[in-house]
Amino acid sequence: MMLQSKVNVVRHEWIDESSAGQRIDNYLLRVAKGVPKSHIYRILRGGEVRVNGRRVSQIYRLAVGDEVRIPPLRLASPSVSSLYTPVGKPLPVVFEDEFFLVVNKPSGRAVHGGSGISFGVIEQLRAQRPELRMLELVHRLDRGTSGLLIVAKKRSALTALQDMMRAGLVEKRYFGLVAGRWPNLLQHVRAPLLKYLTEAGERRVKVSKLGKQAHSIVHLIKRWKRFSLLEVELKTGRTHQIRVHLSHLGFPLVGDDRYGNFALNRMLMSDGLHRIFLHAAKLAFVHPMRGEQLVFEVPLSEELLGFVARLDEWEAEG
Repeated sequence: MMLQSKVNVVRHEWIDESSAGQRIDNYLLRVAKGVPKSHIYRILRGGEVRVNGRRVSQIYRLAVGDEVRIPPLRLASPSVSSLYTPVGKPLPVVFEDEFFLVVNKPSGRAVHGGSGISFGVIEQLRAQRPELRMLELVHRLDRGTSGLLIVAKKRSALTALQDMMRAGLVEKRYFGLVAGRWPNLLQHVRAPLLKYLTEAGERRVKVSKLGKQAHSIVHLIKRWKRFSLLEVELKTGRTHQIRVHLSHLGFPLVGDDRYGNFALNRMLMSDGLHRIFLHAAKLAFVHPMRGEQLVFEVPLSEELLGFVARLDEWEAEG
């Protein structure tokens, strides 16, 4: 059971450009580190949080000059506060300026906390970079996927980059290893994707005429007897897009624990592959504030490179 203590201090915060446009619930979760999410929503529903002296709903978006009254908050006691304090070595930073940073996210790390995860990449960055007033995810990567992730440091950069992504102005390329011999050097995959819940209440995505338009461009990089290494360019950014598109075509990503070949995954774990083989390898776009062309690339991890080397060995032996 979580022990809690109450800090009997009313805070008044004034909103500047770095927080303008953010929802009040997300703002409170950011500035009130260590406070359980359930308590944040409780004080919002109870009207204890005031903006310019008035009650607001959790979806209220802050504006420059707003005065936010934050009531006394329940903080986790020292004995359990470590559960809410991200630890670990600093994430590899590929690029950083005053507007945003690009990190190389390792596999196995969620981008944010929730669903039983105490903290993710964004919470870790906020804890390790307390001098930054704002850090927000521009986009997301699945927990098992490694590679390039953009985090905004200013509200203006966040909205500009997200608008560019929606407009298809950010080039995103991934490396993925699939089971089977991919037949074409270049293939456009256009299949609409629909989110749904399983009987067990788990979130999934499937190809469906009722879904949203989704477009992937697949390039064949290398092919073995039983596997193929692909580069996939995303023209849209739907949830699990690459994983579902490839699985739908009969070429599941190796190590995919949702849409993959589970028996094959178990067999390959004994050969050293303990994750999904999907890596966000390249991002290219025009800097939204400065107008310069930016291109970021990160290679496959040692684990994935090692598995590719084993495929070459197996081919030579066969």
